[in-house]
Amino acid sequence: MREGRVSPTSIPCKRVISGGALKKTLKLIAVAASLTLISGVAVAPTAQAAKIKLCLALDTGGVDDRSFNQGAWEGAKSSPVADAEYLAAASSADFAPNIKAFVDKKCELIIGVGFAISSEIVKSAKANPKIAYAVVDDAGQDCDANFNCKPVKNVKGLTFQTDEAAFLAGYLSAGMTKTGKVATYGGAPYPSVTIFMDGYLRGVNHYNKVKKKTVSVLGWNATTKTGSFVGNFSDQNAALTLSKGFEQQGADIILPVGGNLGAPYAAANEKTKKALTIWVDTDGYGLLPAGKSTLLTTVVKEIGASIKSVAKDVADKKFNGSPYVGTLKNKGVSLAPYHDLSSRVPGQLKLEVRAIRDQIIAGTLKI
Repeated sequence: MREGRVSPTSIPCKRVISGGALKKTLKLIAVAASLTLISGVAVAPTAQAAKIKLCLALDTGGVDDRSFNQGAWEGAKSSPVADAEYLAAASSADFAPNIKAFVDKKCELIIGVGFAISSEIVKSAKANPKIAYAVVDDAGQDCDANFNCKPVKNVKGLTFQTDEAAFLAGYLSAGMTKTGKVATYGGAPYPSVTIFMDGYLRGVNHYNKVKKKTVSVLGWNATTKTGSFVGNFSDQNAALTLSKGFEQQGADIILPVGGNLGAPYAAANEKTKKALTIWVDTDGYGLLPAGKSTLLTTVVKEIGASIKSVAKDVADKKFNGSPYVGTLKNKGVSLAPYHDLSSRVPGQLKLEVRAIRDQIIAGTLKI
C-alpha cells in the first residue's frame, strides 16, 4: 500500500520580519494608513484563505494510473489545503480500512475516487456526520438492496456528463475511420464507464444520420446494455487482447474506457500504425510514456476541478451535499486537442465537431 503526502511546508508561509526591518515596515504601514485616510478609501487587509486537511481514498490502479486517480491527486494537491494525502487500494477490500484511517487522522474532507468506493464512503459519512465527504463519479447516495436511494447530507457526489464529450468523440471517429468500423470497451460495467460507451455510440449514429453513412461500433450495444469488458481496471494484457481482437475485426479507432488499460495498445501502434486510440478522463497526451502519436483525442473529465471546488467549499465553510455535475457548458467535461494528429483531422470535420459541441451547450441538440 502506498501513501503520498503534501507537506505543510510546501504551502506558502507567512513572512516573518524582525529587527530594523520591522521598524521600517511599521513606518511604511503608517504612511499607507495616512494616505488611505486622506483619500477616504478604507483598505481592508487581505484575509488568508482557510486551509483544510484533505484525504483522498483512491480506487485501484495506483496514484500514477495516468487517468482517474492521477487526475484526482493533482486536483487535491492544488486545492486550498494545509495538508493533502492519499491512500492507494490494491483491491476493494482496502476501501473501508483506508477511509477509517482517514477518520482516525481527523481529516476534514474525505474524498473517495470512483464509483466502486461509493458505498463505503456513504457508510463512513453516516457514522461521522461532522466530517465532509465527497465521491468522484457517483451521486454518493444511500441505496438499499432494491436501489431505492436517498441523499446523505454530508456527502457530495462529483458526477460528470461524459456522454456529452464522448458524443463528440464518436462523431469525430466516424468521420476519421477508413474501415467504417470503430470500437469501444470498458474496464467494468459501471454506469460511470458505460456512459462513455453510450455517448460514443450515439455520436457515431448521429454522424451516420447526418452523412447517410453506416459506420459501425464494435464492443457495445446501447439497447441491451451489453458489451466487452476487461473485468477490472488493471489487467493490461486482457485489454491488449481485446484491442487486438477489435483490430482484427477491422476497427481502426478504439476507445478503451478503463484508466490506463489502453496504454500497451497505443504504444504498440506507434510501430504498426493499424489503429488510433482515444483516451479517457485526463488528457493522455501529457501522460503516456509511449503511444502519443496514435492518440486521436481524450474524452476529458475535469476531475481536478471538481475536487478543488468541493475543497474550497469546505475551506469557506459553505459545504453542502448538493451534487456537482460537470458538463460541456460548465467545462466539467471536454474533448482534448488532437495534438500530433491535428493535421490528419479534416478542417471541415473539426468545424462540425465544434458546432455540435456548441449545439449541445445551447440545448438545441439533445444527445
